[in-house]
Amino acid sequence: MRTESRTVQEQPTAVLRAILRQDEVSGWVLAAFDAVADYLRRHGIAPCGFPFARYHILTGGDFDVEAGFPVAVRISGDNHVRPSSLPGGHVVVARHVGPSEQLGDAYQAVDDWLRAECGTRAGDAWEVYHDLPHRPRNTRTEVVQPFSLETVSQVGRN
Repeated sequence: MRTESRTVQEQPTAVLRAILRQDEVSGWVLAAFDAVADYLRRHGIAPCGFPFARYHILTGGDFDVEAGFPVAVRISGDNHVRPSSLPGGHVVVARHVGPSEQLGDAYQAVDDWLRAECGTRAGDAWEVYHDLPHRPRNTRTEVVQPFSLETVSQVGRN
């Protein structure tokens, strides 16, 4: 699995957000993409990238999920679609090609990269879907994890 580090700018997004159990996530994410795409179309706004989903794990195992599209400027939103953003800074990206059931391999590649580079997670990861996630085979997905590098102590050095 290929991983690489990048520096990214903060990215405005248009999202739907919900608190879900794990078994509710995949169906909800696809519906969220449709709802956000409809909002953007009705307001004459073009997405400026692939759809994404970001999962914030809550106490008890539920997920606070936001799913949508990057946009060029901050939207005003409505009762359903909300403005949000993806953070800027250092990220490590793992590219996965294959069934979504094997996406854990990409998260493992991120963890391996962080361990090798003495990095620590700096917030929750997000998944970027180059193909819609319901395709059973050869789905192209990127796992994007913000990180910071641990500093080496200079104590005892001359």
